[in-house]
Amino acid sequence: MKKENIARRTLIGGQALFEGIMMRGVGKAAMAVRKKDGEISIERWDTKKDRWYQKIPFIRGNFNFIMQMIDGYKYMTRSVELSGMMEDDEQAEEMSKFESWLNEKLGDKLFGVLMTAGMITGVAVALLLFMFVPTWMFTGLNLLFGGLNIQRFQSLFEGVIKITIFIAYLWGTSKIADIKRMYEYHGAEHKTIAAYEANEELVVENVRKHIRFHRRCGTSFIFLTLAISILVYSAFPINSGMFVDAFNIARGLADLIRVVFKILLLPVTVGISYEIIRIAGRHDNVFTRVVSAPGLAIQRLTTKEPDDSQIEIAIAAIKPVLPEKDGEDRW
Repeated sequence: MKKENIARRTLIGGQALFEGIMMRGVGKAAMAVRKKDGEISIERWDTKKDRWYQKIPFIRGNFNFIMQMIDGYKYMTRSVELSGMMEDDEQAEEMSKFESWLNEKLGDKLFGVLMTAGMITGVAVALLLFMFVPTWMFTGLNLLFGGLNIQRFQSLFEGVIKITIFIAYLWGTSKIADIKRMYEYHGAEHKTIAAYEANEELVVENVRKHIRFHRRCGTSFIFLTLAISILVYSAFPINSGMFVDAFNIARGLADLIRVVFKILLLPVTVGISYEIIRIAGRHDNVFTRVVSAPGLAIQRLTTKEPDDSQIEIAIAAIKPVLPEKDGEDRW
């Protein structure tokens, strides 16, 4: 992988949207979205200062992750509105009676409600895929090969399954046209931040030549969280079989207890992963290169090479959040 030229490390980060990009800097954020007529809509706003619980190591990661997820859905909703994608959907098909009823009752709030429902559904699906499915699969494997005493490998097996599901999901979504285009904006976001970190003028020609991978990417964070979960759960060697043997309960109930146990340890996993990703974004040594390598490789799925128009959006989004004083955004 090509080595990136870094003159400074910035804490500016972003998020790819529908036909747009959001960038967040020190005390301010902005989003740029390409409208149907080709013009760029730019919105700016001030951000709140981090509260005390967003500054404590191993705790801040959980709060920041939840807040970024909530804000991310809000920005995504706004980008759909600005880009005119909803107008295309409304023209493509007539509303059903149920949709008409929802539109009449909720009006302008309809899309926000739908996005909120989508976020809740997404969290539920994530819990199903990454918490329940691996445990159920291990239970089936253990019943099939029960004589091999594989209970002690439950955390490792579940971790491998979670990572496999994650990569398969990313690969599948990269084949969807709209998502693939969002991944192109993701690449433009990374390239623009890389150009800024290289202390180069933010113009399309300069941004285009940079790589589309970044150590602080959300993709790397999620992968790292899945990998760290193997170590965390292994440090607490509690498996489904222990509950069956100790309390003489049904295997299904034992699996449910284990899932609850994993959910309770999730903040520990997220907290550790967040601190590691911060270190990886700030330092360049053998440890950070090894830790970052898998996430950077997976970003080949979640980032695609952008065209010049997408790079223009990324530049438009980052310029309003650049610091007024040099070094104010230093990571």
